[in-house]
Amino acid sequence: MLQLADFHLAPGQRKKRRFVQSLAGLEPDLVIATGDNLGHRDAIPDLAEMLEPFRGVPALSVFGSNDYFGPVLKNPLTYLLPNRPHTRRERDLDELALRMTLFDGLGWIDLTNSAAIVEAGGLRIRAIGVDDPHIEADRLGQALASLEEVSAHGEWDVTLGLVHAPYRRILDPFVAEAGVDAIFSGHTHGGQVCLPGGRALVANCDLPLDQVGGLSSWEAGGRAAPLHVSRGLGTSIYAPVRLFCPPEANLLRLLPAE
Repeated sequence: MLQLADFHLAPGQRKKRRFVQSLAGLEPDLVIATGDNLGHRDAIPDLAEMLEPFRGVPALSVFGSNDYFGPVLKNPLTYLLPNRPHTRRERDLDELALRMTLFDGLGWIDLTNSAAIVEAGGLRIRAIGVDDPHIEADRLGQALASLEEVSAHGEWDVTLGLVHAPYRRILDPFVAEAGVDAIFSGHTHGGQVCLPGGRALVANCDLPLDQVGGLSSWEAGGRAAPLHVSRGLGTSIYAPVRLFCPPEANLLRLLPAE
């Protein structure tokens, strides 16, 4: 599985586009896309070009806040505040064009507060996803109802959960109620500006700091599931800095539990 997260794509980012296109050479069985595709209101044509090599590859997708809201200039030090203020804004990105690009154009599966079963790599994969909890767009009840509906119409080999921002209020029911076998998220940028050794200073959500990047385990309701948080490939155009936290895409392999 190839996990792609947090492009924050803006016009002119040719190196990033070429890198993502090259990843199609890995021939993944499944693409996991965990949101924040856009970093500029004019980036959709570049996004379509960048992802064209993945046309026809089975893919699961959820959105992040930056698929609805364009970046704004703000003081980056506010990220260090435990209870920083949130400003209500109108959605200003072309959500319809983005959905047409990914779901109509590339054939990706939309897991916005929804569930689906997809065939990939010789497996039937059941998946559940929610919209971004960071902007309180998640509708867990709707997603669980969709999961129950798709489960009544087929069998599956493994269950995956997708969420852009890994908030506990989603991770817990994904494990305890949905019974996922693994969870995939992004959003954190791995801390983005870290201490030596990649030690994060901030998670930008309520995830423990030692789990803001990479593979760990999440326990809830007497169960445990692997949690993979991608550090992602981009940053806001107004904060284009990473320290001790290089950008990444992730190639992951599912192995039998036994």
